[in-house]
Amino acid sequence: MLKKLSDMGIKSDHLYTAGFASIGLTFLSWAISRGKKDDSKSQSDRWGLFVGEWTPTFFALGVALKLEEGDRSPLKR
Repeated sequence: MLKKLSDMGIKSDHLYTAGFASIGLTFLSWAISRGKKDDSKSQSDRWGLFVGEWTPTFFALGVALKLEEGDRSPLKR
């Protein structure tokens, strides 16, 4: 899977950026859901937690892809 991501042109920096963006999106989704009158506090917390789970996934994939990129560097050959 990592080779496929790398072949598609996705770099580890892209995944790190997605991880940081998902932190902001977590807060934003929580705040927007919290602002709705018909939504309960527990529903807004669930939205925040759902989107918040993306962050460690993006960071873990970024680290794995960074290791994959390191294996392909000309200095390692």
